[in-house]
Amino acid sequence: MSLPGQQPPMHVLLASPRGFCAGVDRAIQIVEQAIEQHGAPVYVRHEIVHNRFVVEALEAKGAIFVEELDEIPHDDRPVVFSAHGVPKSVPADAKQRKLFYLDATCPLVSKVHHEAEKHHGVGRNIILIGHAGHPEVVGTMGQLPDGAIVLVQSVADAEAVEPENPEALAYITQTTLSVDDTSAIVDVLRRRFPAVHGPHRQDICYATTNRQEAVKAMARRCDLMLVIGASNSSNSVRLVEVAKASGSGDAVLIARASELGAMDLSGIATLGITAGASAPELLVEEVIAVLREDHDLTIEEVEVTREDVHFKLPRALAG
Repeated sequence: MSLPGQQPPMHVLLASPRGFCAGVDRAIQIVEQAIEQHGAPVYVRHEIVHNRFVVEALEAKGAIFVEELDEIPHDDRPVVFSAHGVPKSVPADAKQRKLFYLDATCPLVSKVHHEAEKHHGVGRNIILIGHAGHPEVVGTMGQLPDGAIVLVQSVADAEAVEPENPEALAYITQTTLSVDDTSAIVDVLRRRFPAVHGPHRQDICYATTNRQEAVKAMARRCDLMLVIGASNSSNSVRLVEVAKASGSGDAVLIARASELGAMDLSGIATLGITAGASAPELLVEEVIAVLREDHDLTIEEVEVTREDVHFKLPRALAG
């Protein structure tokens, strides 16, 4: 370890906003308050959000994570559905088993579900822009009968898709996509199908958009961008892509500060740091603390906007 005064300088650009969004904060509160009100264990279907640190912290408090409802051994225990949303078959199954369930689906994801139902109700074919297999996409497609929603993942898919009725067509999007990539796909759909119906406002959530804009604002100044988040977190992976596309010297995804030990940071004069929407601020602080051990840090916050969004808890928990 370098002695004080001998440490190499490093300028850190800290993205703002970063980290937890309102939907993630709400989902975690739902699990915590369910444990507080009903005692442990409380079961959670799938990771409540895509972050192992968060999941393990909730496990320590009494949450048990399962993949499917049939893994729950006791029907008298509460179950929470993850922030990503679930197919309609899941709450239907919970009701049949007489389980007490709490839905932690992000309200912005629920908004996309309602849009899908509305389009379907008036007879429109629906295109969903998203990534196959992501829990949010599985949940959204599961709101309607099989075949009612067609998934488009890329510009090439948008060029190739052949809806049954191009004159009665709508598109919706996964909330955690790259704003720029999604715009390119939408442009293709609008060119090919001028009558296509889209959301009044982009389905991509405010937090995803804001975190990407903060990265864009600082990318060209960075020799390296660190994105703190999980490899299965769509919005975190997109931040790495946005940083590279926006001019950062390089960009990498890390889950914890412990990964810094294997990285060669020599020659990094300006380092950017951000965190995905499911990564707690504690992990950002942890990274900065480790960097301070070997570098003389100066920190500059790059703020593009301030967020004041809050979502209410379910009535069953609100008192």
